[in-house]
Amino acid sequence: MNKIVFLFAFLCVLTLPACKSGFEKIRNSGDPQLILQAADKYYQDKEYFKAQSLYEIILTSFRGQKEAENIYFNYANTHYFLREFDLASYLFKNFSNTFINSDRREEAEYLSVYSLYRTAPGYRLDQTATQKAIDGFQLFINSYPQSKYVSECNRLIDECRAKMELKSFEAGKLYYDMANYQAAVKTFQNLLVDFPETKNDKEIRLMICRASFLLAENSIYEKQKDRYVDAQEVCNQYLKKYPTGKQSSEVKSFQQKITRKLKTEPYDRYQNTSSRN
Repeated sequence: MNKIVFLFAFLCVLTLPACKSGFEKIRNSGDPQLILQAADKYYQDKEYFKAQSLYEIILTSFRGQKEAENIYFNYANTHYFLREFDLASYLFKNFSNTFINSDRREEAEYLSVYSLYRTAPGYRLDQTATQKAIDGFQLFINSYPQSKYVSECNRLIDECRAKMELKSFEAGKLYYDMANYQAAVKTFQNLLVDFPETKNDKEIRLMICRASFLLAENSIYEKQKDRYVDAQEVCNQYLKKYPTGKQSSEVKSFQQKITRKLKTEPYDRYQNTSSRN
């Protein structure tokens, strides 16, 4: 049994260099046609790393010839399949700019943006790439309104916007949990401006009410009146949209506390005294 295993291993060692030398022989042949045939074969067989290595050698050899378009598109695609999305995005965009009359230009432009989308990180990290992907998908839709990719672009735009909305919401919650109520209010208010059609409108507005009330409660005396008035305003806005429910009862309790504070605390007398001083 051990002899059979040893013989099998020995045969593998013998054949491996032969396989390798076949690829190396083609790669070093200096024959563009031979290299192209091998690259296409590797590409069809989904051996993208080998295909990429061979396409790189002949990119300039077929410049201006009919084969150039297919070589460049396949070369860009090997980077995509190997998850090298930054470079794939660049190469697909370059293909679009170079082969302006190509039947595959639309596909290349879509893949350029989609590759950029694939580089975008989770919502907790910087979302610059996500915003660029949104802009890219929208530009694609404007350029190719009848494209088969339009519905997918719209879906991906919604997905990207949802991720950016979640990032903003979590940032607002973090400020709130850290008792940085002023930053929390500002973050949640900006969220409503940036995402006016959010499905989380009720929760966001409730957080604004909570943070505004606590901001007033924890402010220095000189700023309390103005901040209670601001808190009262956001509470009024909330109850105008959501007059009933458990959360509405919470907001109404804020209003009652604010009303008592504004009636009982001598804010005006304090401010008049401060003005005279």
